[in-house]
Amino acid sequence: MAEKIKKVPMRLCVGCQMMKPKKDLIRILKEADGNILLDFTGKKSGRGAYLCKNEACFAAAKKGHRFERSFGCCVSDNVYEEMSHALQTELARPSDNLS
Repeated sequence: MAEKIKKVPMRLCVGCQMMKPKKDLIRILKEADGNILLDFTGKKSGRGAYLCKNEACFAAAKKGHRFERSFGCCVSDNVYEEMSHALQTELARPSDNLS
């Protein structure tokens, strides 16, 4: 009997517009009350957009107003600053996946 091949969920990065495995991306979340935040677990409820784990994709998404387009609302500079700070904090952490 042939083994089942598990399908890898793919998502589109709003920064570089490339399809990548979901586990390699960070989810940007718009909650029902309108708050926009980074969801590193990928499990919170709300509208999501995905972003590569690098500053270049974040800058491209911000410059192209891609978060506004994904969420259908204006994103304030304060939210961008909070997202940038959270992303930098996450990137500064040592990776747990190192062998």
